[in-house]
Amino acid sequence: MQGKQKAMVFYEPLKMDYVEIDIPEIGPDEVLIKVKACGICGSDIAYYWGMSPLETETGKGPLVLGHEFSGEIVEIGDIPGQLGIFKVGDKVTVDPVQYCNACDVCKKGQPNLCENKIVLGVSVDGGFAEYVKSKYTSIFKLPESVTFEQGAFCEPLADAMYAVENLEVSLGDFCVVIGPGPIGLAEAQLIKSSGAGTVAVLGTRDYRLEIAKQNGADYVFNLKDKNSKYYLADIKKKISELTEGKMADRVLVATGNTKIMSIPFEISGRRSVIVFFGLPGADDVVPVPALDTIFWDKRVKFSWLAPLTWPKSISAIASKLIDVDALITHRFKLKELIDGLKKVKDRVDNPVKAIVIP
Repeated sequence: MQGKQKAMVFYEPLKMDYVEIDIPEIGPDEVLIKVKACGICGSDIAYYWGMSPLETETGKGPLVLGHEFSGEIVEIGDIPGQLGIFKVGDKVTVDPVQYCNACDVCKKGQPNLCENKIVLGVSVDGGFAEYVKSKYTSIFKLPESVTFEQGAFCEPLADAMYAVENLEVSLGDFCVVIGPGPIGLAEAQLIKSSGAGTVAVLGTRDYRLEIAKQNGADYVFNLKDKNSKYYLADIKKKISELTEGKMADRVLVATGNTKIMSIPFEISGRRSVIVFFGLPGADDVVPVPALDTIFWDKRVKFSWLAPLTWPKSISAIASKLIDVDALITHRFKLKELIDGLKKVKDRVDNPVKAIVIP
């Protein structure tokens, strides 16, 4: 498809323009998608404000950001066309982390660690535009019952699902989620659906804790705001009381805030599993109390991206195992993206997940 499209092009920190660019030309292994919804991620905010470099060759723009999107197929390359896997008009979502599927790491079934990957919206143009192209191997069809906005949430949900799989929840476990952002709130729902006996969510903003409570969390605690009705000064003592001294079986850290990195070790019990999911800074360190962790035979794990969880993510939405609509709080037009980034960053009107509609 030839022609022009509107897109938000990022050039350098604090410089992004709503401009007209060429509709991308697809290769034989690609498809062209008309974007219907694209989520705003914390990393988009980091790129715009210069808190993190892009993964382009220069670490800079010009680049179309946006990696959480869904849309409709409008053109199909020769290879997927011959295979008959997709057709024009298909409703789809896209894994933006596109693996080579040929290196040793990919062949071991560890595609999230592929060193040859490209990332839509991070190293090549992404979804804050009217059209975007993708490798056909990263395209997933959406059931008719799944909306485009829900489809745009499949990317963070797939990441959340991998973290929860790493958590290895057993029936009846006492589980704690630290960090009720969009993914942390999704993880709390997934953990509850996995058979956890009790789910507690720890955060610093009441409006997000309220969402957690409305979607299955048994306890919510505010660790910062002394004026909050959920405020708790001593979380270790409280978890001990709730578990009769056994402490938490599973703790999922869904934030990169290093100020709370000691909490998972303080509140976790014998044979517990701790999973760190949030993204810290390059020089940040997780302090591990070595002797106590060894004596209680704890397992400390880290979770990165979403290998092999996309079909399960889509099924979780389609089967209403998880309610992502409760997490989508703001919507912006494509030309309003900068305003959207600012409002999400500054927590204007209590955002959780914001969606851009081209």
